Amino acid sequence: MNRICLKNKVIAITGSTGGLGQVLSLELAKKGALLALMDIDSEKLKLQARELSGLALEVDVTSLDSIEAAMAKANDHFGKIDIIIANAGITKMAPMISSSEKDFSQVIDINLNGPWRTFKAALPYISESSGYMAAICSMASFVHCPLQASYAASKAGLHAVCNSVRMEVKHLGIDVGSYHPTFFPSPLMDGVTSDPVGNKLWGGNKEGPWKMITIEEVVSDIISGIEERAELVVIPKRKTLVAKASGFFRRYIERRGFKGSEIQEAISLSQRS
Repeated sequence: MNRICLKNKVIAITGSTGGLGQVLSLELAKKGALLALMDIDSEKLKLQARELSGLALEVDVTSLDSIEAAMAKANDHFGKIDIIIANAGITKMAPMISSSEKDFSQVIDINLNGPWRTFKAALPYISESSGYMAAICSMASFVHCPLQASYAASKAGLHAVCNSVRMEVKHLGIDVGSYHPTFFPSPLMDGVTSDPVGNKLWGGNKEGPWKMITIEEVVSDIISGIEERAELVVIPKRKTLVAKASGFFRRYIERRGFKGSEIQEAISLSQRS
């Protein structure tokens, strides 16, 4: 398989100052990529841009106008955009009985609508470069955990967006990839593992099907996927069968990963906080 060289490729990445965004941006910079760094945290963004010699672009992924303005600035600055990485995302844990419509909608708006807006805003420039659009999804696209309906729905939906858009833009020479890592250390996961509800569900992510992998493994596989302009990247690769046959394995995963009593205890814990 032919691999593209990332040196001097212009890469725009949302959520660039987050846990995965930081490490991924650093490794892309080491590859010689020219980075359009996009995030809502302006102070972290300015520091990151100085460290990586990138272009800092404050972006709110819940606003199409904000993303369109950032993409236009990136294209004006670099003269092109070759690769888009829709990385911004959040999570919230709560059972339906106590979760709010506002929280559910916020996760959907950032995790699902945000990447759609990112792809839409980037499309005119990616069309010119016959480039590549990548979305950071999750194994939650295939394995749907209790107390995370919003997150599971957003990541399953984002996988569907990638599959749909890929067919729309193929004639333009554009490739679209979805990336599905399992649990890995990050500020997002720090919140999960420090939460008694998360600990009850996933046992601290220390063993079994929910065991965390290193962020270095995640970033390495993402970069390899980008170099290959891959359609589907499951991280780690050994979980690919589960991802591709998720419907077949769903009952087993639910029985193996979530005991009914533990779900009830997690719901009780969530209602105490």
